[in-house]
This record gives sequence, structure tokens and C-alpha cells, in this order.
Amino acid sequence: MTGRRRIRSTVLPTITNRPVRASARTAAALVACASLAAGCGVVPGTTGGSGDDTITVMTWAPENTKATNKPGMPALAQAYARWVNEHGGLGGRKLKVLTCNDHNDSVAAAACADRAIEENVVAVLGSYSQYGDTFLPSLEGAGIPYIGGYGITNAEFTSPLSYPVNGGQPTLLAGLGRELARTCGPVALVRPDSIAGDELPPLLNSGLRAGGHPAAGDQLADEDATEYGSQSERALRYSTTDLSDPGCVVPALGDRTTTFMDSFRRSREDYTDVRTATVLGSVDQTVINANGGASSPYEGSYITGWYPVASDARWDPMKKVISEQAFGDNRIDPADAGVQTTWIAYTVFKKVVESLGDDAVTADSVRGALNKGLKVPTGGLTPTLQWKFQDVLASVGYPRLVNRKVSLQVVREGRLVAARKSFIDVTRTLQSAELN
Repeated sequence: MTGRRRIRSTVLPTITNRPVRASARTAAALVACASLAAGCGVVPGTTGGSGDDTITVMTWAPENTKATNKPGMPALAQAYARWVNEHGGLGGRKLKVLTCNDHNDSVAAAACADRAIEENVVAVLGSYSQYGDTFLPSLEGAGIPYIGGYGITNAEFTSPLSYPVNGGQPTLLAGLGRELARTCGPVALVRPDSIAGDELPPLLNSGLRAGGHPAAGDQLADEDATEYGSQSERALRYSTTDLSDPGCVVPALGDRTTTFMDSFRRSREDYTDVRTATVLGSVDQTVINANGGASSPYEGSYITGWYPVASDARWDPMKKVISEQAFGDNRIDPADAGVQTTWIAYTVFKKVVESLGDDAVTADSVRGALNKGLKVPTGGLTPTLQWKFQDVLASVGYPRLVNRKVSLQVVREGRLVAARKSFIDVTRTLQSAELN
């Protein structure tokens, strides 16, 4: 649909003229970082650390906005710091966590990056922002690594200073498409009418095509809509065009998925055979409970995630930290994919600091340890992580996407449970995706 207006912020102006794929500045940084152990555009005085042996990091996420909010991510980061410091710090060093609200706005996201530079942080950890194209060039210029972003932008999978711990939307949608190709008739995708939303159809379709299934019907919706009646009707009509096989509706609207399901529930009465499926981040156990549990429209739905289900024992160390340091803090939901991503990011950072031994912990040394091929186990929450300059998905625009495995979950009797014991590797599916 040519000529659509792109509105990325309703409060402050968006910084424009940055393409979805690697920008010219990022490309230049890639060349400059060919020698990975060397410094990467580090501005004097911004290599991080402090004279009192305190390690300073930052975590940011949007809070109190009309769109996606992730207050649990900075809240968990602060709880983790309290826990670490009560148990001797990181290698005897105190951990200081700064937080920032990016307000789901490009200018505010850039301000968070500017503050990270001014405060000499050694890394930005476990954060969420839609504006990677805006803030990552600033972090690149200062040499500050971005570890464990939520994976919501392509920039997180192209920047040489980004170290993602999950596969973002690409892996979730590719994995979901593979599963729906086995179980669904016509598939309707309901997604935001935005630049980020434009990236979703080819990813879902890569999985559908791998299973010999036709492409999904693409239904556009305002990302800040207050109701989705017309989109629900269109999606239901499309998914029932082949009456011989039950169709599926895939809402991929982030926090607005709940709003969509309110409209979908009302529209669905005449379409009893239509099922739903989606990705973690759009739906979690809290959402399923709020929509009626076992009687919710999610019952029987497949949901792809990056990590094991929240009830898995591998999350017990995180839950212990929450219990000891943030009991009663309702911002922190252990089942939230953002909280889980922050936990894994800090797990990675802890391993990095341990690998440095008595060496100074600076942005330079953290980045150097990661670039030298440090292997980071995460207790089974992800495959062992290791970042290379160019990984196997560089040919399709994701040179930094190192975790290409997703979990398949299903809603049974109102509970989100594992549909398979092992992760699903979507490397080949993404390699065949038509993303250009």
C-alpha cells in the first residue's frame, strides 16, 4: 500500500531517514570493527567503569505509554543488582544499574543512549525499544555494547555492538508458520500498519512456505487502536474461505493483542471452527487468564516463544531473586518475555565479568570478551550463546542473530504448557525467507 503515512510517535517527532537494514553508519562500523578485539569508535572518557570499582550498566524500556510497556525489565534489573550486591557483587565489584524510560519515542530513546554515554556505562543490558535505528549508532560511536535487547528491530541483528540473546520476531514468526502449515487452512495475519509491522508477513510466510502452505492473508491495523471490529471480521472471513480445513487467525499486535481479542471474541460467534495462534510477547499466561482461561479464545492455540515455559524449573534462579529482592513488586511478572530477556542478559554479563578476572571491567573489555568468541551457557534457557562478526543468517540481513531456536507452547485447559520438549531450529526456514 504505497503512500501510507508512517506515524512512529504521537508525542515527539521521529528521527527519520534511517533504513530498516544496516544504515550507512552501521555499515561503516562493521568495517571499522573487522578487527574485533580492537576498539570500535570509542570516544575518550566513555569506555565505562569508575574509580571505586563499581560496575555501572543501564537498562531501559517504555513505561506508562499508550502502546507497549515493559516496566518489569528495569525493575528486574534493579532487583538483580540488589541481589548481586548482597552476595558479594560481581567478582567483588559493586553493580550499579541505571534505568531509563524510552517512552516508545525515538527522541526519548536517543536521550537514554546519551545518558548511558554521559554516565560511562560499560553496557546496556536487557532492554526494550522500537528505535534501534536511532540509539544504536550512538552506542556504536561510544563503543558501548548492547546486550540482550528484546529483538524487536532489525537493527539489533545488524549492529556490530549488539549481542542479542533471542531471535526476535524473525524466529518466532518463522517457527509459528512452520507449525501452522501442519494444522491450519487459510491463515490471516493481523499486524500493525507500521514500518516494524511490514517486516512480519515475509517472516510468517517463510514458515508457512516451508510446510507447503500458501502465504497468509495480510490484515493491517492501527497500532494504537482502541477496537478491532473490522479487522476481526476481515480476518475471520479470510480464514474461512476454505471450509474443508479450519482456518487460523494470527494477531501480532504486541500489547494491543488483548484489545484485538476483545473484538475477535464478539465477532467469532459465527465462526466456531476458526482457531488463533500468536507469538510470545503478544500473549502470556496473564493475558490468557484475563480472557477467560480455559474458555478463552486462546484455548488450543499454538504460541511460539524464545524460552521454556514460565513453570519450567530452569527459571527457579530468577524466581529466587524476585522473591528475595522484589517480592510484591507487581511490575515484575516471571512469565513476561521482557523480564525473562533481562534475566538472561544479566546472566550473560555476569559470565563476561567472570571471564575478565582481575582485569578492569570497561565497555572495551566487555566488548572484547564477547568478540573473542566467549561461549555463554544460560542454564538451558537458551542454547549456549556465542557471537561472531557474521553469523549464518548474514545473507538474509541478520548477521548478529545467533539464537535461532524457539519453543513451541500450547494453551491447554487455560494453561500455557510446552507442546514440545526440545527447541525448534528455524535456521533453514529463515535462510529461505523472501525478505528483500
